[in-house]
Amino acid sequence: MKRIPYFTILLLWFGAAPALSAEPAAFREGIQAFIDQHAGQSGHTREALERILGRARYRQDIIDAMNRPAEAKPWHEYRKIFLTRDRIKKGVDFWAANADLLQQAADEYGVPPEIIVAIIGVETRYGGYMGSHRVLDALSTLAFAYPRRADFFRDELEAFLRLVREQPIDPLKAVGSYAGAMGKPQFIPTSYLSFATDFDQDGAIDLFENNADIIGSVGHYFARHHWQPGASVAIPVHAPGDDFRRFIGEELKPAFRLGELKAAGIEVVAVAGDNDPAQLLALEQPDGEELWAILHNFYVITRYNRSNLYAMAVFQLSGEIRAARERRLANEG
Repeated sequence: MKRIPYFTILLLWFGAAPALSAEPAAFREGIQAFIDQHAGQSGHTREALERILGRARYRQDIIDAMNRPAEAKPWHEYRKIFLTRDRIKKGVDFWAANADLLQQAADEYGVPPEIIVAIIGVETRYGGYMGSHRVLDALSTLAFAYPRRADFFRDELEAFLRLVREQPIDPLKAVGSYAGAMGKPQFIPTSYLSFATDFDQDGAIDLFENNADIIGSVGHYFARHHWQPGASVAIPVHAPGDDFRRFIGEELKPAFRLGELKAAGIEVVAVAGDNDPAQLLALEQPDGEELWAILHNFYVITRYNRSNLYAMAVFQLSGEIRAARERRLANEG
């Protein structure tokens, strides 16, 4: 009988070849050090950690994905990923199917329904795609083979191990994004532990299937990050010359006041308070730049994903969804 090569056995056992890139020595060494450090802490026995982390697999495709984020694209390309007819239509459908829950979340947390719907739409197409990477592999790979953010992902791995003890989540089967985010709203483990809420009070939290918990948790997340009910998110502006560039912030948090922008001759084409925190955002278009004044609530959206492009996609998608819903309701009436 012909002997099957060992590497072929590995291919058959673990699946697709991209997951089988050479495992760096630091990966398994890091896992062992993590087990040594955390054994006996937070309810984790050494045996439990070895049983779970011993099944973790290094994934080079996850490293590759981290090194080519969509947020590196220019705005006019990034925007096309999320502002599509299909995503807008499905957002209106999601709103219609969950109108009472969205209104309840808006009443309790002050977050407009369209913002919650847009977040779920941008993250997972309303649950249509919640990721294909095993969370254990994603977090382990980034914790022990991605030095640039290893500390962050070790904390997320520790939170994931705590989460699977507290929630009915199988640590060996849970799948999510390449960064280890889970469920329809794509909460990373620390966010799941801190902000996920049992919105329907059924005694369990489920961000994979339960739309009540999903909607309530997104609203809770924004409220805890100081969303200001009724306040603007971003305002299109016009600015002469190049002096406006001093108001383009180096950080995500607005560093100026809207009145300062107005005093510098920047034309703000919507009503907002002069004392509102603000700064400019220049978005790259094929034929130049598009300028916006971004405000506190825009910054709150970046707490979900640390990217101005992400926040603008959520904001603009939310506006398109609300407009499309209003047209549908008018036609139905």
